[in-house]
Amino acid sequence: MFFFDPMYIVFMAPALLLMLFAQWRVHSTFGKYRNVPNRQGLTGAQVARMILDANGLYDVPVELTPGELTDHYDPRQRVLRLSMPVYGGRSVAALGIAAHEAGHAIQHKVGYVPLQLRSALVPAATLGSNIGWIMILAGIVIGATGLAWLGIAFFSAGTLFALVTLPVEFNASSRAMQMLTTMGLVDRTEYEQNRQVLNAAALTYIAGFLAALLQLLYWVSLVTGMQRRD
Repeated sequence: MFFFDPMYIVFMAPALLLMLFAQWRVHSTFGKYRNVPNRQGLTGAQVARMILDANGLYDVPVELTPGELTDHYDPRQRVLRLSMPVYGGRSVAALGIAAHEAGHAIQHKVGYVPLQLRSALVPAATLGSNIGWIMILAGIVIGATGLAWLGIAFFSAGTLFALVTLPVEFNASSRAMQMLTTMGLVDRTEYEQNRQVLNAAALTYIAGFLAALLQLLYWVSLVTGMQRRD
């Protein structure tokens, strides 16, 4: 019955609406500016390489990865991976996204604390998201309040991960815009266009955190209600 609890919809509705809007905003903004060529005719891979080299990251390769909007920096392997529309694209959108991912590599180099914390949280967040809700439901079904609260603790690791992701992503975008400007890779118009692309991407992380937070609050409300019945 817990999977069809109407209160779950009540809790999650704001996050679901924001997530839908964020996904629409990302795809529409990316779709718009992927068709606008950047004035220097640079590919995303070239831009990423230039920014990495300018920051002494000569040993960080830029690789092609399948899919669209699958761009990411892997801090474990120290590899920057760009999707085809970004890697080989010469658009304004490709330029901004490549610069953003290079910003993550710079964070890694300088030991940006939120990035280090997020990397450290990956195992706990993965485990908590996979088994936390099971422990909560099991605790409620068998009437074990302690087990349910332990499940809450496990599940909260994913919420903390989503929270720490926010400064990581915002800072990477800030570094990207700074590098694009100081290196003379964008003019004023392109600066504003790239800002729109990166702000749209940032909205997805805000929506992700809101969804994680509201889901956590939903589980807390169930366990709290269980205690009142006891």
